[in-house]
Amino acid sequence: MRLCTANAKTETMNFKRGLRRREEPEINLIPMIDVLLVILIFMMVTTSYAKFSELQINLPEAGGEAAGTQAKPINVAVDASEHYAINNQGLSFTGVDALAASLKNAAGNQTDPTIVINADAKATHQSVINVMEAARRAGYGRITFTTQSQQK
Repeated sequence: MRLCTANAKTETMNFKRGLRRREEPEINLIPMIDVLLVILIFMMVTTSYAKFSELQINLPEAGGEAAGTQAKPINVAVDASEHYAINNQGLSFTGVDALAASLKNAAGNQTDPTIVINADAKATHQSVINVMEAARRAGYGRITFTTQSQQK
């Protein structure tokens, strides 16, 4: 075996073809910020900031002529302090059933009298609903409300 060290050339083999540099992935934040701003603006525009405590409601007022009434309607008055009166006689409210019994007593022998609710403009909604529920439990379906004419 003959070793030829003087004439031997050492060559290195290059396995990497075309020395390309590997590019680092980059995250572009500007489009993402644009999308987030559009979502923020959309949420601000579509969100309602209504507060029910700021509602200003003045009730009741209506225009029109008084309709012809039938014989002897039952007048139920409700004031702002939730005090009830049936045909100008004060009533202590103990419940809807007691109010229904008082309505039946005031109706006497009438089968379906007209219940006229005279509610103060500052009376609570629940107090008017109590009168309506009492009329329903008593079997009376004809309920009307009184209003004052608009001031000119």
